[in-house]
Amino acid sequence: MKNKIKVFERKQVRTLWNPDEEEWYFSVVDVVAVLTDSKDYLTGRKYWNKLKQRLKAEGSELVTFCHQLKMQASDGKYYKTDVLDTKGVLRLIQSIPSPKAEPFKLWLAQVGSERLDEIADPEKAFERGVEYYRQKGYPEEWITQRMMSIKVRKGLTDEWQARGVTKEKEYAILTDEMTKAWSGLLVREYKEHKGLKKESLRDNMTDLELILNMLAEATTTRLSQIAQPTTFMDNRDIAREGGSVAKNARLDIESRTGQPVISSQNATDKPALEVAQSEIKQIASADTSEDETDNDDE
Repeated sequence: MKNKIKVFERKQVRTLWNPDEEEWYFSVVDVVAVLTDSKDYLTGRKYWNKLKQRLKAEGSELVTFCHQLKMQASDGKYYKTDVLDTKGVLRLIQSIPSPKAEPFKLWLAQVGSERLDEIADPEKAFERGVEYYRQKGYPEEWITQRMMSIKVRKGLTDEWQARGVTKEKEYAILTDEMTKAWSGLLVREYKEHKGLKKESLRDNMTDLELILNMLAEATTTRLSQIAQPTTFMDNRDIAREGGSVAKNARLDIESRTGQPVISSQNATDKPALEVAQSEIKQIASADTSEDETDNDDE
């Protein structure tokens, strides 16, 4: 784990990144100090101790979710400190009557309302997704590929669910197996290659990477529909097989272009994510040249 300091309204908030969980943890006392305008650490700690007592009495699960991890104090030493993950911090914010907490509460209410709209009409989720990516500055061609990748992924997860895959950990294992098969990297290794932490891997893929990932997922879905696996091990074998199909396509592309498909590019340089069209043109050009050579031989 790695300790970091984040600054919010000129006040320090100690954070800890857990690479295994891909999750940030925040010092509860520091968050409380910001939201309550506490003059120092001691005041923030006293407020948190009283709040903990009240939450326990109310039967709140928030205190249960609270862990203790070692964080560096102002004296340079490391002490066990109450911490919460992102979800826990959002719940903490709702428990503190502070004007500074209000923007967070309004945001949570808006997100909840949008989610209910999407459940009633799934098309709204896609429309909202397109607008989100546009606002973030992604290229239009990339957005088209990304929305298609969401549809393909949904088809795969539905198929896995139909084959008895229900646990989140099992989905993660199958995704890892498939990704490793086509890219040579586990999901976490792929994210590290792109310099990512909690960010979505697909949101940071070039559109050529997205296309190959879709090929792996679509192939895995089709193979599963044909084989109708009944065990998790069978599902894992099929995920590897689907990934190997995309691997062969990747190797062919790399052979023809002389360039690696797996890129360290991420969404910090969004225009650079849209590279597939030039790559595909190179491949098509190579195919045309081969055809012309064959015709000359005749």
